[in-house]
Amino acid sequence: MVFKGRTVLAFVLLALFAGSLLTMTAGDISFRDNASSPKASTTPQASASEENGITQKDLDKVEKTYSLIESNYLTKVNHDTIVNGAINGMLAALDDPYTTYMNQDEAKEFSENINSSFQGIGAECSIVDGKVTVMSPLKDSPAERAGIRSNDVISSVNGESLDGLTLNQAVMKIRGPKGTQVKLAILRAGSSAPIELSIVRDDIPLETVYGEMVTDTIGKIEITQFSTNTAERFTEELNSLEAKGMKGLIIDVRDDPGGLLQCVIDIAEHFVPKGKPILNAEDRDGNRQPYLAQGKYPLKTYPVTVLTNGGSASASEILAAAIRESAGGKLIGEKTYGKGTVQVTYEREMGDGSNIKMTINKWLTPDGNWIHKKGIEPDVAVSQPEYFRMLAMTMKETLKPDTVSDEVKKLQVMLQAVKMDPGREDGYYSDKTTQAVKAFQKKSGLKETGLADQATMTKLEEAVVQLIRDPKNDEQLKAAVKATEDRLK
Repeated sequence: MVFKGRTVLAFVLLALFAGSLLTMTAGDISFRDNASSPKASTTPQASASEENGITQKDLDKVEKTYSLIESNYLTKVNHDTIVNGAINGMLAALDDPYTTYMNQDEAKEFSENINSSFQGIGAECSIVDGKVTVMSPLKDSPAERAGIRSNDVISSVNGESLDGLTLNQAVMKIRGPKGTQVKLAILRAGSSAPIELSIVRDDIPLETVYGEMVTDTIGKIEITQFSTNTAERFTEELNSLEAKGMKGLIIDVRDDPGGLLQCVIDIAEHFVPKGKPILNAEDRDGNRQPYLAQGKYPLKTYPVTVLTNGGSASASEILAAAIRESAGGKLIGEKTYGKGTVQVTYEREMGDGSNIKMTINKWLTPDGNWIHKKGIEPDVAVSQPEYFRMLAMTMKETLKPDTVSDEVKKLQVMLQAVKMDPGREDGYYSDKTTQAVKAFQKKSGLKETGLADQATMTKLEEAVVQLIRDPKNDEQLKAAVKATEDRLK
């Protein structure tokens, strides 16, 4: 299926790429030259006098624990399971959802996925307060089409609770071959009960940049995440739009969960004047170092507007802040997610194909603001129509008149979107809602029962999806076009 301007994305990045949100490899720490990177060690620290060092007593306790498990535990245990559990336990003690361990299989899959394709539902996740929490669904992914939103909590997969699992363990349960179905239980603020969704996994090659002219003079480049070739693709699309007469640019990073740091730096180089900061890095001791634009490309002087929402995280926030604070651009839409840390992946140090992704720095905006857990407020706040945020119907049973439920409320919001006035949107299936359902059924060539059965809801959801896909209904995009046009006058 192809939608306008792009092939439908359907990756599974759930956490495995969330693990790379604003991540560098150990060799990419160019702004941290004054700090030493951890070195692999083949001998344990034995001195009790060295502050924070691992003593022989510490190692003896670990070895004794392993020995007791191996010899006395009720069932036989797998060696790797226990060792990996010990590593996960140390990292979990840091209480940082972005510092994680990947075993050999997870690390291999992570590395391959950054450069190739993904299978799954397409949602970036993190661990928040011990819960698997969606940072953002990926554009046009099965997760987005099902209505999954930022800050939704995935509580179970196929009836199995995710409580107590690491992020990577949870993601491996959500992943699966293209065409297979996964059943998720979603917890959402404001919902009285878990929302159950059945989502069909998909497999689509990774394309992260989409460019188009939205008016005769204004172009738009959408970045779905910052991957290996994103900066190169961005430059190609930018050059293509300029050749078509573009005088102003909109960069759309809505629901972009982030990605590789060097990628966002390369993109920002097009707009930030040489010598001005793209971001600032701050280490554990409070030492701060700016990362300055190097003048890699001819500077773009036309107006630039950035579209953001609550799913714009990490590298997306770096780009938005750099363009606003160092390039004079404007932000339109909604407040961003709020991830202000940088991770490095250590694979060589582990020595066996596994890796540890560890937070090593804060990043701050060019003006020195730390947006972690706060996000970035737009210059012009614009919300989308409510039907943009509707979750797909679970349809356990046909909805009927004179009932009350969250599902009925969703039905009413969607009826209102397609100009079939239900009379109310509070979840009560009234007479007027019944008449609206009949009117929609008549228009869609269905039997006019007034009951919201599976066939009716499928048609209604298809109609709403078409509305969402139509740029004429994108209030944030329309506001960005206007703001860019105003700056061209």
